[in-house]
Amino acid sequence: MSMIVKICGLSTRETLDVALQAGADMVGFVFFPPSPRHISLETARDLGKRAKGRAVTVALTVDADDATLANIVEALQPDILQVHGKETVARLRDIKQTFRLPVMKAMAVATAADLAPLPGYAAVADRILFDARAPKSATRPGGLGSVFDWHVLEHLDLKLPFMVSGGLHAGNVAEAVRVTRAGGVDVSSGVERTPGIKDPEMIRHFIRAARATEELMVR
Repeated sequence: MSMIVKICGLSTRETLDVALQAGADMVGFVFFPPSPRHISLETARDLGKRAKGRAVTVALTVDADDATLANIVEALQPDILQVHGKETVARLRDIKQTFRLPVMKAMAVATAADLAPLPGYAAVADRILFDARAPKSATRPGGLGSVFDWHVLEHLDLKLPFMVSGGLHAGNVAEAVRVTRAGGVDVSSGVERTPGIKDPEMIRHFIRAARATEELMVR
């Protein structure tokens, strides 16, 4: 089984090219103004064309309305919509029906209790992303470099493909995969020099480290 590696929050041609050349399976683009990784529709159009056919393109939004999503879809032409806010199961269903695209739902996790909504989301979403729950004072739900207790997912019985995010970097990705048995990993701040500024060598190092975990996935 092949590990899915997603590099999220890309915003320049240089770092996108590095991620693609290093073998990222998914490349994520953030459309959320409070984030230091937020990109314009013009930039999205350019980067989307550059990534087309080379990796799965993911548009990350937070509680976006249909008009906002329509503009993003038109500009980026993403392969997947990642919804990272407080979207309900009904909202997920509406987004899928309206835009005819697969949807990945991000779920904030701190304790096992946070998994209570999972069955509802899993019935509609095409993929689940488990991320660390942001502090109440945070201005954005992810990309904060926070790690959650991976043991919460240790005995998870989920037929849907799922990924793990939240504070991952080259030094801890193997342990995250070992504990969660996740089929994919998602990194953003863990490959940055400063918030929003990706480091090419850190991208390469993370992808190498994530690829090295594939043997852990053999059951």
